[in-house]
Amino acid sequence: MPARRQHARQVSITWDVSGLVAGVDEAGRGPLAGPVVAAAVILDELRPIKGLADSKTLSALQRERLHEQILANALCCSVAQASVDEIDAMNILQATMLAMRRAVEGLRLKPVKVLVDGNRLPTLDVLAEAIVRGDALVQTISAASILAKVHRDRLCQTLHAEFPHYGFAGHKGYGTPGHLEALWRHGACVHHRRSFAPVAAALARTASPCQP
Repeated sequence: MPARRQHARQVSITWDVSGLVAGVDEAGRGPLAGPVVAAAVILDELRPIKGLADSKTLSALQRERLHEQILANALCCSVAQASVDEIDAMNILQATMLAMRRAVEGLRLKPVKVLVDGNRLPTLDVLAEAIVRGDALVQTISAASILAKVHRDRLCQTLHAEFPHYGFAGHKGYGTPGHLEALWRHGACVHHRRSFAPVAAALARTASPCQP
């Protein structure tokens, strides 16, 4: 018998019985370069935003449009990050948790509950729940995923202007064949994560970091 296809149904969660609920997500755990970015969002149920979804399923133009709508209509938003140095010092998982905690702490309004995409939770002083595939299932997390993704993509445009020979504007720091070839040819720059194996291999091959 063929497997039954399951369809994700997104739900809107803004309030619980006692107060505001924030959604949290990150962007940039997998890339070889740049910070990991997290966002926290509390939506306004009186100003709904159509089209919220997992940022990975949206086009760049859709993300940009929704990014502006979220900033204009949400009750409050916060974007934070953990730097390349912090990623190398504490590992990418702990750096991601740090960025998430910073995003929640940066909210202008304090939520009574935080919904986090995935299966792990940062250390917070409020009630929190991890939701696997939350970026596809819960609108507040979808909104956070869009803010984090757009913010990090814009950071990669800045990195590209500084080090154009790596192609950051295209691959956004991920280990594409073109990025790996550039690493092999030019070595690592200051924005690369030295604790990641391909970057460590490039550093071992060349004695000095590249210059812009």
